[in-house]
Amino acid sequence: MHEIGIANSVLDAVRAERRRFPARHIYKVGVRIGELAGVDPDAMSFCFEALVRGTELEPLALEIEFCARRYQCRSCGRSYAAPKEDLACPDCGVRDSQFLGGDELELAYLEVEDGTRATRA
Repeated sequence: MHEIGIANSVLDAVRAERRRFPARHIYKVGVRIGELAGVDPDAMSFCFEALVRGTELEPLALEIEFCARRYQCRSCGRSYAAPKEDLACPDCGVRDSQFLGGDELELAYLEVEDGTRATRA
């Protein structure tokens, strides 16, 4: 279960931000997980909660944005989400597409006590 290592890396990033801005309380962290990233969102949530429980970060919440695989049709230019069983463009039916995303695994944002989001690249 590599989700525990990923959850721990997310918490390391949160701790680093706390050191940079010690007066601000971080209460939520958001991550983007692509369908092809090989990460189980439920297992990730479970590991995250277990690692936070009883620490200085409690009650830090995790929000996961699940990202489907996305393609762009080389024929008509439409961007679309597609299951791996059928990569055909929903507009023109052509099966020639360019992969756009769905393999993300990134720290998306932190929410701090004043309700603002600090976005991360």
